[in-house]
Amino acid sequence: MTTRPSDQDIHKAAQLIKEAHHAVALTGAGSSTPSGIPDFRSAGSGLWTRFNPMEVASLTSFRRNPERFFEWLRPLVRQMFTAQPNPAHITMAQLEKRGYIQATITQNIDGLHQRAGARNVLEVHGGLNTLSCIGCYQQYQSDKYIAPYVKDGIIPRCPACGRILKPDAVLFEEQLPAKTWLEARKACDTCDLIIVAGSSLVVMPVAGLPTRAIKNGAAVLVINKTPTYVDKEAAVVLAGDVAEILPSIVSKIIND
Repeated sequence: MTTRPSDQDIHKAAQLIKEAHHAVALTGAGSSTPSGIPDFRSAGSGLWTRFNPMEVASLTSFRRNPERFFEWLRPLVRQMFTAQPNPAHITMAQLEKRGYIQATITQNIDGLHQRAGARNVLEVHGGLNTLSCIGCYQQYQSDKYIAPYVKDGIIPRCPACGRILKPDAVLFEEQLPAKTWLEARKACDTCDLIIVAGSSLVVMPVAGLPTRAIKNGAAVLVINKTPTYVDKEAAVVLAGDVAEILPSIVSKIIND
């Protein structure tokens, strides 16, 4: 059973954020599971304990059998587009609005940071808000395609050439979006604090970003249910649910 962080630890975390000049956040699945979105890797409950990712979510499997891919993705898309931002997303957006963090680097594809009000969000694993044609490479906003897909299973197709539209979430065997990845690396090169929130830091290359920040002199604040490889180098480690802990930190920042 995880022990709730002490008031002293919450205070230390709040001071770290208040004293930073250029802080960035790195968020993972743990920031969205409180909104009802399943993660991918947790033992017993993660999606990859029930599905082979190379069979349903790789670029090869998509090209060979896109219908199967869309069938697998459909309930997940339904959950993501009906989910609401939780206190972790909301308080992270508040930190950005108040100038305490300059960017949120996220491994999540659900768009909940933006729906909570965050503006500078770097989706290093892509997202579901846009779709790209596998034939003519035109990109489209996903809004008008989601409802018929979720409701009736209608696979989105390009209005220009008729080929299938692929969600712009990064699949296995795909490269990360180059521009976003370069921006994320630059953010970690220039920050003096990186807040790891709801990520166990196991998926590379994103998991290497805290090390990049540390090499450039940044402090690390970790808020996660399970240990991470940077815990031993972190200034503060808070074990627990980021949707419970982060609001306590933000309250301390605002009210003290």
